[in-house]
Amino acid sequence: MAYENSDPVGDPELDGVEAVKLLIAGGFGVGKTTLVSSVSEIRPLRTEERLTELGAAVDDLNGVENKTTTTVALDFGRITINPKVVLYLFGTPGQDRFWFMWKELSVGALGAVVLADTRRLEDCFPAVDFFESRGIDFVVAVNCFDGADLYEPDEVRAALDLDPGVPMQLCDVRDRHSAKLVLETLLEHLMHRAMSMPA
Repeated sequence: MAYENSDPVGDPELDGVEAVKLLIAGGFGVGKTTLVSSVSEIRPLRTEERLTELGAAVDDLNGVENKTTTTVALDFGRITINPKVVLYLFGTPGQDRFWFMWKELSVGALGAVVLADTRRLEDCFPAVDFFESRGIDFVVAVNCFDGADLYEPDEVRAALDLDPGVPMQLCDVRDRHSAKLVLETLLEHLMHRAMSMPA
């Protein structure tokens, strides 16, 4: 469901605009913060902290050895689609110890993007399971990291055992246009699902 005719962050300039809440989810270091930062028209809210030795025992850095920060609460950004529709993007934290926040973040969400990294594909399983179990429509976006092996979308779909109706695409979330295409794919999927539902 969307926040109809209201703005969840209280901006009076957005009265009468349909605000749509979307989640950006996936494993640790997959690019959620980068996606939100790439497309947000406002300065994104980021709750990143430096990785410490204390976290080394619980944060698996295999495949993301150069990562120095991590999201400890959420990322938040906004993008206007047209004068009547605004997307609010909520990036979820990726580590297991922060999953308790996902339930609260998902309240009122219309849909989600699950980011996947082919170097650590198993890390997106919890996000896929979370949205499937709650009936929240989602798309899978494979973030193509430099130096990572490239796979066809059908290969990734088979590895994730995704329903054929779940859209999937390759992307580079550092690129604004590529990140926006992911959101457009999600919106098209949500509109198609809404139109196919019985009246």
